Formats: sequence, structure tokens, C-alpha cells
Amino acid sequence: MPTPPFDTPVAAPPKTWKIAVLPGDGIGLEVTREAVKVLQALAARRPEISFEFAEHAVGAEVFRLTGNPLPDPVFEACRSADAILLGAMGLPNIRWPDGRELTPQIDLRERLDLYCGLRPIRLLDPADSPLKNGSARPIDLLIVRENTEGLFSSRQTRFDPGAASVSDQMRITRHGSERIFHAAFAQARQRRRKVTLVDKANVLPSMVFFRQVFQQVARQYPDLDTECVYVDAAALYLVQHPERFDVLVTENMFGDILSDLAAGLVGGMGMAPSADIGDRAAVFQPAHGTAPDIAGRGIANPVAAILSAAMMLDWLGSPETRQGAERIRQAVTRVLAQPQNRTPDLGGAISTSQMGDLIVSQL
Repeated sequence: MPTPPFDTPVAAPPKTWKIAVLPGDGIGLEVTREAVKVLQALAARRPEISFEFAEHAVGAEVFRLTGNPLPDPVFEACRSADAILLGAMGLPNIRWPDGRELTPQIDLRERLDLYCGLRPIRLLDPADSPLKNGSARPIDLLIVRENTEGLFSSRQTRFDPGAASVSDQMRITRHGSERIFHAAFAQARQRRRKVTLVDKANVLPSMVFFRQVFQQVARQYPDLDTECVYVDAAALYLVQHPERFDVLVTENMFGDILSDLAAGLVGGMGMAPSADIGDRAAVFQPAHGTAPDIAGRGIANPVAAILSAAMMLDWLGSPETRQGAERIRQAVTRVLAQPQNRTPDLGGAISTSQMGDLIVSQL
């Protein structure tokens, strides 16, 4: 699993880690509850690890009541916390007046400058993959997504609904590119020492520039293997030969799309944790959305949220929290080693809370 992507160590841990908890909307409330339950159980077993959880209301329902999906006091609480644990935010039927869906999670990334998106993809049980011969094709890769520019740069642009055309801008800067590439190379040094740039440099000038910066930064890491792959080919190779990849680094939109594709290879979005990391703050959340069609039914898969909590412990950076992260990952692996331990998305019948209880029992 990913390690902190920066060489600068996290500050010495306080006696109690202050965690801002943002359950959000839909199944976010349900899966976050299980992640917190696992963290509390870990702390009960390991007295050297202590948490202070502060839960805050954010998201579409808050917007419906107040007109602001991310109230200023909540943002300040996030900024002062040691880490942020997020469920999922947004509902398709609650939107801004111009029709855009609410995305306060992206607001957090941009306002806190959480430029490094980590999307680990690891197959825990070959039976959960739709690929043939999954047992012979280990899947263990990391998508490193640039979070603050790229094609998402135009998301706040207003347009005239009666216009004959609307344009979005792909914004690639040298500063933004260099720092995400350094983060990707730091990750690769902790893994299998290979970095793949995913771009569209055969068509887009911005991607030509992106690749040039990548190649310049790569010269500083002669001990690592590198390659450049077009995004359409990368999608093909992820399905045909996922074992060829270690760390993939890419632009914001490409990273968004490939993360979902890759999650499908290991059982779906309920198995896909993520982290959005900056120099001074970080958010940890399952890569899935709010899934309003199953919200409130107690059948959502909490594994992605629980593994995201483990990533949070890794990032906090003390020996005790990193050991705790490994205990959580081992517990998840032991639970899923039993075929009957599956939520409905994986073909099973156990509930959200039952999955959380099983993982707690294996800590």
C-alpha cells in the first residue's frame, strides 16, 4: 500500500490524533461509520494510538438547508485537524442553479492544495476480479493523479445555456507537473521501482508539455524505470495486462477515469480506497460516490473506506500508526479470504455493519 509521497517527514505525532470526520451524503454516512469503528477498535487494542474524532455535516443535504455544501467553520476545522476522513458527497438531484452537481470534495482538494491523488488498486482475491485467469495475474498498482489542474481547471466556468458552443481548458503548469512527478517517483521507490506516464501527447500540445516535464524530472531518478503510454492504450493494457504496471502518473481527468476502470478489475468501487495529499493536509476517502440507489439499505461495501483509514494511518507517519495501518490491511485480507464474507456488490449477502464487525474481529 502507498507510503507518504514526500521526503519531508510528518511532524512528531501528538498524544492524540485529531481527525475531522465528514460522512457526507448517501452511503458515505454508512461506510464512514464502519471506518471510524475500525479505528476506534484499533485504538482500544493499541493504547499508544489515540484519536479524537470530530464529525461535521457537509455535502448536498447541508447545501439544501444552508446554501453552502462546505460551511466555513467546517473548512477551518478541516484545516486545523491532523487528517480528514471523508465518506462521499453530492446527490444527483441536488445541484447548483446552473445544473452542475455539488462537488465539495473537489473544493477541499483545491482550497487545501491537495495536489497528489493516490489511488491504490490491489486484488485481494482473484475470485473478485472479472478478468479471466485472475489468479495468475497479480494486480497491484498505484495511480497517482494530479488533483488541482488539468481539464478540471474549467469546472467553475459559467456559460450561457443558449450559447452555440462551450469550451473547457486543459491547464498544465510546470510547477504542478513537477511536484506530482516527484511524488510519483517517491512512491515508486517504495514499490517495484517503475513509473508510467499516461498522457495524450500524440494529439494535445498540453500533453506534449506534460511529457517533456516528466522526462526532465525522470533524469533525477536514474535508479527507476520509466515509460510513457497514451491514455487510450493504458486503458487497454489495464484490462489485458494489468500486471505490467506499478505506478501510473497522470492528469486530473485521465486519473479520474482510469481509477474507476482499475477499480473494476479488483471487485469494484467498494474495494478502491484513495487519498488526496498536500504538503500540509490530507483527505482520505473511498473512491466511490454516494450511491443514492442503495443508501440507507445497509448493503454498501465499507472496505474502501476502511482501507482509506489505513492509508490515513500510514500518512500520519508514526511507527505506531503505520503498524496500525498494516494491522487493518491484514484484517481485511483475512476477512476476504473467506468466500462467504462478501457484501452484495461482491456477490455476497452480509451487511455494511457486519463487514465492519468482521474486520474488527480480525484486528
